[in-house]
Amino acid sequence: MIRIEDLSVSFGDTEAVKHVSLDLADGEILGVVGESGSGKSVTALTLMGLVSDSARITSGRVLFDDVTLREAGKPCDKALYRTYQGAGMSMVFQEPMTSLNPTKRVGGQVEETLRLHTKMTPGERRECVLEAFRSVGLQNAEKVYASYPHQLSGGMRQRVMIAMAVILHPRLIVADEPTTALDVTIQNQIIGLLREINQKQNNAMLFITHDLNLARKLCSRIAVMKDGEVVESGETESIFEHPAEAYTKRLIEAVPSRMKRKGTIASGEGTKDKTPILKVKDLSVFYKDGNNSLFARKKRQCVVAGADFVLYEGESLGLVGESGCGKTSLSRAILGMNREVDGKIIHATKYPQMIFQDPYGSLNPSKTIGWLLMEPLRARAALDPSWSMTRGEMEEAACDMLRKVGMSDKFFHRKPSQLSGGQRQRVSIGQALITHPALIVADEPVSALDVTIQAQIMELMRKLQREMKLSYLFISHDINVVYQMCDRIMVMKDGRIIEIGETEEIFAHPKEEYTKLLLGNS
Repeated sequence: MIRIEDLSVSFGDTEAVKHVSLDLADGEILGVVGESGSGKSVTALTLMGLVSDSARITSGRVLFDDVTLREAGKPCDKALYRTYQGAGMSMVFQEPMTSLNPTKRVGGQVEETLRLHTKMTPGERRECVLEAFRSVGLQNAEKVYASYPHQLSGGMRQRVMIAMAVILHPRLIVADEPTTALDVTIQNQIIGLLREINQKQNNAMLFITHDLNLARKLCSRIAVMKDGEVVESGETESIFEHPAEAYTKRLIEAVPSRMKRKGTIASGEGTKDKTPILKVKDLSVFYKDGNNSLFARKKRQCVVAGADFVLYEGESLGLVGESGCGKTSLSRAILGMNREVDGKIIHATKYPQMIFQDPYGSLNPSKTIGWLLMEPLRARAALDPSWSMTRGEMEEAACDMLRKVGMSDKFFHRKPSQLSGGQRQRVSIGQALITHPALIVADEPVSALDVTIQAQIMELMRKLQREMKLSYLFISHDINVVYQMCDRIMVMKDGRIIEIGETEEIFAHPKEEYTKLLLGNS
């Protein structure tokens, strides 16, 4: 059905895709895997007719049922593409917040596809959208229908995008990292849904991902891309069991696995004689509804209830659970970012720090890396007059931290936009560590990274933990990442910690049904 023949795409002097050839039959699921910048998304966008006007097709062509959609040396025929987009082929984008119109309710945005391609009445369109929402795991479909994108969680927005893509049952679905923002249980629901749609409708799917575990679950064939080229392709199990290329072997080895657990700081040592770095006692966390009046205080919404745990010196304590269960709310309360709490938070150290999930969103894009690394030092001096440094000392500390996180001094004068995703995350880690805190809250620190970069960042965090005697509260929805990183695990559901224990014990003998579900679905 789909043939991509000898495709090369350039942006100015940069060749992003180099002589790529792929084919896709009716009913087949082809996985395209590789690191960021390997050309996966540019290939998909060119196929869909959505690549930017600055792109030049320098060789090859794209065919759908023997109809040439794109060809080297010829402009994009947008009228031709409109006959295919939506009804014949559709795309699930990686970042739903930038794909959805922030000024319109999501129900109306999904309905737009039906208005353009069907003769349904308004009532029929509404019911069709609600059914599509339910089919992708959006429970309160009516509420989602009437919501704006910013009122939904990242995972919910991603499911809306998937509903929009599948609502007309197109013959081709291009899924560009469709489960990046989703928890392990929802991730598997979506993979199951895509597989079910594929089987029922016999549609083809181009599944782009950096998560090789997902590609293995879903795809019958895999193409591995590196530096704009397809370096290896074949049947999925053959690729995994007998990879021919060194790059493919490196990708597979980098995937977090329960077979490859590395010893952590406190592994096997227990907690009996360790020094507590953080104690949380009967902690409940609230968000206010309305204004700051006494009436509003009575209407506080409880998002974490009765949390009890201790984090010890040098320990990595994992916190797992689905989106909306209260993980980030608990961490914000621990760091003093939300003071609407009941119960006790007892710190044995001052100035705990946080590593955020999205380094691009948490780093000021207008500042240099050096300025960003020195900002925590300036902030610490403002809080503690006895702790101060000269500008020269701060610059030296920033350069030293760059070296600690595996980067050179040459990055000091660069800006975040000039760094890769992995480099930005290293800067975020440097920001958190430069004031030498004893406690770090790491909120999904590797979820947005490719598997090879993910492995590098996890190894870096372990190395820095040993060198600086750090304690981590490590938040993640990826149960295999938590298994690799943590000595103990807390499982959170609906605002409550329902299970806590040693990592090996939790994995071998989970007590709660929800924990078994998390482990079984990973």
